[in-house]
Amino acid sequence: MPHDGQVLPDEEVQATVLPDLLTLTAAAVAPAQDVLERARTTLREKVTKDGRVSGGLVEAQQVAAHGLAWLATYVESLRQMQAWAEKLQTNGKFGEVEELIQQIAFGEYLWQIYGGIPMNQGEIFRLQDIGLSQDDQRVLMTPEVMTLTQKGNTQAARTRLVELMQERSAEITVGASGLDDELEMIREQFRRYAVEKVIPNAHEWHLKDELIPIEVIEELAEMGVFGLTIPEEFGGFGLSKASMCVVSEELSRGYIGVGSLGTRSEIAAELIICGGTDEQKANWLPKLASAEILPTAVFTEPNTGSDLGSLRTRAVKDGDDYLVTGNKTWITHASRTHIMTLLARTDPDTANYKGLSMFIAEKTPGDCENPFPTEGMTGGEIEVLGYRGMKEYEIGFDGFRVKGENLLGGEEGKGFAQLMETFESARIQTAARAVGVACSALDLGMQYAIDRKQFGKSLIEFPRVSGKLAMMAVEIMIARQLTYFSAVEKDEGRRCDLEAGMAKLLGARVAWAAADNALQIHGGNGFAMEYVISRVLCDARILNIFEGAAEIQAQVIARRLLG
Repeated sequence: MPHDGQVLPDEEVQATVLPDLLTLTAAAVAPAQDVLERARTTLREKVTKDGRVSGGLVEAQQVAAHGLAWLATYVESLRQMQAWAEKLQTNGKFGEVEELIQQIAFGEYLWQIYGGIPMNQGEIFRLQDIGLSQDDQRVLMTPEVMTLTQKGNTQAARTRLVELMQERSAEITVGASGLDDELEMIREQFRRYAVEKVIPNAHEWHLKDELIPIEVIEELAEMGVFGLTIPEEFGGFGLSKASMCVVSEELSRGYIGVGSLGTRSEIAAELIICGGTDEQKANWLPKLASAEILPTAVFTEPNTGSDLGSLRTRAVKDGDDYLVTGNKTWITHASRTHIMTLLARTDPDTANYKGLSMFIAEKTPGDCENPFPTEGMTGGEIEVLGYRGMKEYEIGFDGFRVKGENLLGGEEGKGFAQLMETFESARIQTAARAVGVACSALDLGMQYAIDRKQFGKSLIEFPRVSGKLAMMAVEIMIARQLTYFSAVEKDEGRRCDLEAGMAKLLGARVAWAAADNALQIHGGNGFAMEYVISRVLCDARILNIFEGAAEIQAQVIARRLLG
């Protein structure tokens, strides 16, 4: 028997990267795509009535439909991982870390496609749930897929990856991101800022349930966060959505509240760019870009949740202006902001999305003592587990006046369509925030596993601990590549609601899994509020809910796939 720590010969072989790895993984994509097409065809037959996909039948087949969304997300993930690996190989950057990430990713996700995809901790989707037979599933039994599933994600591979992670701990990301040098320079800038200004203070802000200091907002404004993607002609930097991803990722890695500050401006700017008049663009976009004004998004109502078409808050014409009456909830950063992108019903004879309009509603910033000093609005804070740095509020409107000139686009009834145009960017950014939170969990779990000694050695030396860390790193890269792909699609002007939805769906699950596993590595200490991982767990949980709950997200993806 070998002494403690000695590597067995067969383990040593397993630890090496598989021969012709990229040939194997390239060949494995097609069988996965084949299974997806069989699943899509099978389910489409079940939900089609009179030649059209029936919403009622899709709902009746909800588990299968949502499983199809997850299956498609996995297949797209493998495609993007292959594209990432091939790009790195071409650029001479596909080293051992990247090879192990690729190998483990394909080994794990292919096995999950065949054996069961976790939609969450308690819901596993299997191909038979959609109606695929064993014969259908045998398309996965290619030599390449079988090699990857049997030899890709081994304990030895995971252990080796974590060894390399320790050796290269100074690097910002585990494995090359695949982005160009300019974007990596932006990453370095915001990582430095997070390390110096955010991480030392974030947990205290959380524990005291304090607003992120205005000084941080001013510093971020100087760094261009709020005008990052706003066109230069309106005072912004005119940068790509990919740059937005990098900034959101690194700031959220420091603290999701800081990483989310730019989200409000991103949503407001996108609404105005896509649906505003020339006068509205000229007036509001430069102010958003400089952070002269801070915006908040006011959409959700207490009894509607994700069903935005059922909104009841009404806006009634009063001369040239509108008077708004109704209730809103889960409004982030509502108190100290200057404007609200406010969705309200202008046609009282409608009960669906067609009667909704979007407004740029001006208000006076408040403070903790008087959060809503503007006449016609009242509200209070909603106490939450995490995501505290901007605070959540419920708001009541009673004859709240909005200038007629602030009707977005100058036309009633366009609000829902205008909002839909922003969902791609919002979900891409949420996916990036999820990657950042997952990275934070990995940072904390890794450091604790190195520092904590049990039974005479560091926790990281135990295979189930190092295995958790390895899978965090691998899934972070998968979610990252899916997010960057959707950002590039958006930048190039292609419809990407499907890809953005997939990135958000997977990213949120990856963030929660990473936080949960990092807390498990901390053991009982992780359950103590004084340890930062307790906050990261709470922060991670919201990602599966906002910007479209996971179930809604899967439903939207499924309808696109089946339509």
